[in-house]
Amino acid sequence: MVHVNYRSAGEGAAGVHFTLGALGKSPARGHESDVRRVAGLTIGRADFETLSAAACAVGVTDRFRDVIRTFGRDHAGIPAGFRVETSLAEDGLLSVDLVRDIGYDRDGVKRPSGMLFSADSANPYEIEPVAGVLANLTCNPGIVYDLFLNDPAANVGQKFGSLEEVMQEIGALLGPGCDISVEIEDPFAELDVILDQMARYREILSEYRLVVKVPHTGPVNGGNATELLHGDRRLRAHFARPSVEDAFRSHTLALALREHGYRVNYTLMFEPHQTALALQAKPYFINSFVRHRLGESRWIAHAVEAYRTTRDVRHLEALRSYLVDHDHLSSTEADTDLIEVLEYAEDLVAYRRIEDPEGHDGLDGVRHNLRLLKATNLPDTRLIVCSMEGRNYRDLDKLATEPEFADVVDRLVVTAEPAYLARFTSASQVVSYQRRFLNAVPSSGTLLDSA
Repeated sequence: MVHVNYRSAGEGAAGVHFTLGALGKSPARGHESDVRRVAGLTIGRADFETLSAAACAVGVTDRFRDVIRTFGRDHAGIPAGFRVETSLAEDGLLSVDLVRDIGYDRDGVKRPSGMLFSADSANPYEIEPVAGVLANLTCNPGIVYDLFLNDPAANVGQKFGSLEEVMQEIGALLGPGCDISVEIEDPFAELDVILDQMARYREILSEYRLVVKVPHTGPVNGGNATELLHGDRRLRAHFARPSVEDAFRSHTLALALREHGYRVNYTLMFEPHQTALALQAKPYFINSFVRHRLGESRWIAHAVEAYRTTRDVRHLEALRSYLVDHDHLSSTEADTDLIEVLEYAEDLVAYRRIEDPEGHDGLDGVRHNLRLLKATNLPDTRLIVCSMEGRNYRDLDKLATEPEFADVVDRLVVTAEPAYLARFTSASQVVSYQRRFLNAVPSSGTLLDSA
């Protein structure tokens, strides 16, 4: 069996191009219109010679036809978000398939760069200006309701009245080439309840675009989750001492959803040590959260250094309070011995490598996860870097050019609020040059007339 990937006819390449149509093979009966969609896709010289001799006819898979029924009515070629693959059967039938891959634009052409972009939003007005560059969108019911539907400033004129309306609008804006990650409402619900909820989204978005976002739950379970909602909202259980059942609940849920045909965005990954275990759940996306972790690392490192310099125990007392406030210590551990607090903090700073080049930018977890992806047997799994602020994106942009990650940069997805991404489309000199250019435009120009 021969497997071939194609590009659009002659796209960006010099020389002679061999197309699928140039094979001169007849379409399988009933496949004529579908085969025409891929006739212009190019084939390498060696594959062209092999298939010229071995192929007898060209057809398409059932999945190819389903993708076209779902997305292809307004375009004569291949919808965005799918790569073309073929299989040559023993009887000589060259069968063309469409495989979900957000690294591809329309007609089987790869997106401009390996690194992809995503947005955290459910606001159609916010999504529309950036829709053309997105390969993924992340939202959840909280974002839909709290930050859009129930916010009069966002939901202008209350145009949208239901979750279904919002998701349909988002799907229309983003088109077939963009995945949409939707988080489950209650990770402690029974599987049947979760499946019923996801079926609503699948009906709106299709199975090809929907990705189910499953959060790590750690020591939190259906019985103690109320501790996070009432009183001091602190969990009595320590984050690193969950029951085995609680710790692996999200892994089990992710695997169950995969068995039911869903791709999973496995989220709430803050430390590198979570990744290898998370990959056992066969996720489509894993995540690296960077913003709060970096700020936290710097605060803890500063507190440790302040104590080392002054030997003033008040720095350790403040550190202990900080660790309780940020869930490193549980609500029952507020009186932890200060020596233990210091040892924990020193170990954490060393693990996160905040004081050396590997982690000074807070991206040690990103580097770790990319290295793990290189070695996985999950070729379609990508890493989403999320929860960014300040200079996080600039540092990540530089990381993506490091030679070590050249072979895995196409598995890197950057996600943030559209307003954050917008900051990095420009530079101060853009204003300086626009000042010069606009002042050079003849006064008859429409722009200057309007002024």
